[in-house]
This record gives sequence, C-alpha cells and structure tokens, in this order.
Amino acid sequence: MMILVILIVLLACARAASPAIAPWSVSQGDTQANSTPQTVANSSNPFQPVTRNPGDPIFTPTPDQPHALPTPRLEPDEYQVQAGDTLGIISQRYGIRLEDLIAANNLPNPDILEIGQLITIPAPPPVGMGPAFKIIPDSELVYGPASAYFNLVDFIQGKGGYLAQYSEDIDGRTHTGTQVVERIAYEYSVNPRLILALLEYQSGWVTRSNPDESTLEFPMGMVDSWRKGLYRQLAWTANNMNRGFYLWRVNGIGAWLLADSSAIPIDPTINAGTAGVQHLFSLLYNRPSWEAAVSSDGLFAIYNAFFGYPFDYAVEPLLPPGLSQPAMQLPMQPGKTWSYTGGPHGGWGDGSAWAAIDFAPPGEALGCVNSDEWVVAVSDGRIIRSSDGAVVQDLDYSGVTNDGLEQTGWTVLYMHVESRDRVQAGDYVRAGEPIGHPSCEGGVSTGTHLHLARRFNGEWIPADQNLPFVLDEWVSRGTGYEYDGYLQRDGQTIEAEEGRFPSNAIQR
Repeated sequence: MMILVILIVLLACARAASPAIAPWSVSQGDTQANSTPQTVANSSNPFQPVTRNPGDPIFTPTPDQPHALPTPRLEPDEYQVQAGDTLGIISQRYGIRLEDLIAANNLPNPDILEIGQLITIPAPPPVGMGPAFKIIPDSELVYGPASAYFNLVDFIQGKGGYLAQYSEDIDGRTHTGTQVVERIAYEYSVNPRLILALLEYQSGWVTRSNPDESTLEFPMGMVDSWRKGLYRQLAWTANNMNRGFYLWRVNGIGAWLLADSSAIPIDPTINAGTAGVQHLFSLLYNRPSWEAAVSSDGLFAIYNAFFGYPFDYAVEPLLPPGLSQPAMQLPMQPGKTWSYTGGPHGGWGDGSAWAAIDFAPPGEALGCVNSDEWVVAVSDGRIIRSSDGAVVQDLDYSGVTNDGLEQTGWTVLYMHVESRDRVQAGDYVRAGEPIGHPSCEGGVSTGTHLHLARRFNGEWIPADQNLPFVLDEWVSRGTGYEYDGYLQRDGQTIEAEEGRFPSNAIQR
C-alpha cells in the first residue's frame, strides 16, 4: 500500500479568519448538538486558538463522516518480489510485523531475496473494533499554522525536566534538547507540541528532572541499538506518526497491527491526526496498553494538561477546496540538461506523503561529487531556512506575501543543497535565481542530486495525486511504486531512472 495523499475530509463549525491575514479557517471544534462553547477571542495573532473562560465545559468533537477503509485480510496472500524489495519494505507495505513475515516463509537467508520470488503474506486475526475517540485534530499533527508562534524554549525551560538539561551530538554539532525537538519538527513537519506530549507520556522527560534510568537511551520506548538518543528516537516517532496520518488520507490501511501481533480494525469515524497517533502506539504496545494510550486518559490527558483542549487549535481545512499550486518552473538554468532520477517518494523519511521528486545535474561522475551547476528557484519567495543541506522557500499566496512562516501557506523544500554559495535565510529569491549547488549534504544520499518537495500549511503535498507537481507545464505522474514515475508535457514523457540516460534527460 502506497503512501499518497488526497484532500482532507472537512469537519464542521469553522469560523473564518481575516483573508488579509491568513487564507484558512480556524475551527473551535465540533460540539455536541444544541451546545455553544463560551470562548474569548485571542487577538494577539491569527494563528493562536480562542481562549476558554475558566470553568467552561470541554466539548467533544462529533465523529467524522465514516472513512472508506480497505477490508482487513482474513486469508494469507502472496507477493511477487520486485527489484529493490526487502522483507522490511514488504512488511511495511502490508502492515505486518517483520518477524511474522519471516516466520511465514522458510527462507534460508531473510536478507536475500530474488526478483520474482513468491512471498507468503500472513493475515493477522482481527480482534475487536478500535476506539472512536478523537485525540487531536489533523492540524495538530503537522507543523501547521497553529504552531507558528509556540515558544518551544520557554515551554521546555519552564517545565524544568530532563529535556531542559539534555544535549546530544548530531552531525558533529551539539544540540540541546530544545534544538532536537525543533529539528524534528521542521524536518518531518510534525507539531512540536505533539512531540512534547508524546515524550512526556512515554518517559516523563519534559517535567521530571530525574526520569527512570531505563528511558535515558530510549525515551520513546523504541528499544533498538540503531535508535539510541533523543534525535533518533524522535525521528522514528515522527516518521511513524506521519505514516499513519498519510496512509489514512488515502484509505491505505484498515487495521493496526499491535506489538503483540493482534490486529485491530480501525474505527472509520476517527480523523487523520488521531490515526497517526494510534498507529505510533500500535508499534509500541499490546492491546490493553494501546487502548489506554489512545483513550481520554492517555496522551490526550497529557496534551490537555500542557496546552489546553487540542481541538481549540484546529485549523480546518488544512487544504482548502480549490487549492492550486502557484506557477513553478524547473529548478535548473536554461539550456542545462539534467536527469530526472527520482519519481514521487517521501518528502522526509519514508512515512510522509510521496511529496518529493529528484533531479541530478549534468556530468559524467557518479556518487557524491562536487558540482558547479546551479539549483535555481522554482518560484518567487523569501528563504526562511537554510541549513543542514536544506533550503526552504516561502511562496506568495492569496495576497499574503511571504509571511516568513514555515507553517503557513505554500513552502518548497530544496534538499541536498551544498553549503558553498547557498542562499541565506531572509533573502528574497525570484524564479530562476540561484539557490545553491546540488550535493549529498543533509539527509541520506548516495549521489549528488536535488530533492524537491512541497508543503501547504505544514502538510506534505504528494507529487502525483489531485494536486500534482507542475514544473514548466511538466506534470508529475506516479506508478504506485516509490521513486518510479514520469514527467509528461504535450505528449512527451520522461521516465524517472537512477543514472543519466536519454530517456530521463530534461532541460528548460
């Protein structure tokens, strides 16, 4: 099952924000019939929620309209191994544990597969329906508008827990606990408030100055020698919350597979944000502990104690009806022949929407080599982040010109941009002007290239769905397999291939 994204299912009871300030609606949350929550408008900025009067009741969001879900498999299935497959990839595609997949196939060496080989996919027995309780709105999972003015430093220091004194080396630089959380938030586009609530629920790091020793290496509870330390623990957390969120968007999953191998059919009336949290906890807990974590007494209670009622922060819809991509051009200078090397794949990590496509610069050398070719801006906009191989550009939108916020409106991620000659945060760049040179800097890369992705209101926008990437009228199309895809224009087709070939050559 592929991680693709469709437009959000809209919820009710939204009030309009001023179009001159922000082109979206801010919801006060659905309420029970014939009930009116008493609220006081917060005028300090357009992205903060309304403030509840002391003693006002908390109203439960009404259920979403039932979501179309695939029917859970009740019988074993067979899968034919494709190029690039591993058992890990296959287990993720089918939503089953790697250990169960290995056990169902008598493989001499689970690390070696052959193209065309048939793999048995066991069907976990479903056990009861999952809860309908909605934990957070969709906009509180992504790094969206309502998180734009959240003061992460003040909050963490004010709580005085272990996180406030924590530090860790990442890529040769020391990061404080606050910087680790911030980095995870903008890399994966996940709300830092949600990250803090999860960290507190799992380990108490936010409020306890001396948490249990068992949590010091694995504070999120994912015990894996490759995931020691806060950064790797939170990266795993954010990636898997994204996986649940974006799979839900496309009706790509019908049941959660828990750590005890039980399968729980998903209640169709929850929302994508809740699906992201339910999926994360399904990887950590057995049935009783999972039900506790996703109940009103679990993560929700921590979030509510830290930040208030989560549905007061709802920004709905994150993707407005009729949303269209601003005009964009190819990210290369005229007359330069680049190669289209990667079709739709994860915007960041393999859990996000397939929001990215890849281009490699001209040249004969392979691997991570220096290139003097220029990546150029695809549209007009201000640079709001330039570090760690990543450049993020804020695009003009509906009269709001470059508000300088990564969490609002259209943003474009240029990834693997070399530090040499790289554009600086604060610069205003017009379409066709230099961003920097392609490289292997930042993230994971085996060859010099540019990774290009889009977000709107913090949500990754897939490169090949209802709102496809369009660059100089080249339209991105996918095949259902990660990194496979095409660019099409006026009857011409360019196929994504790893390497430099006439069939994937492209120029302005």
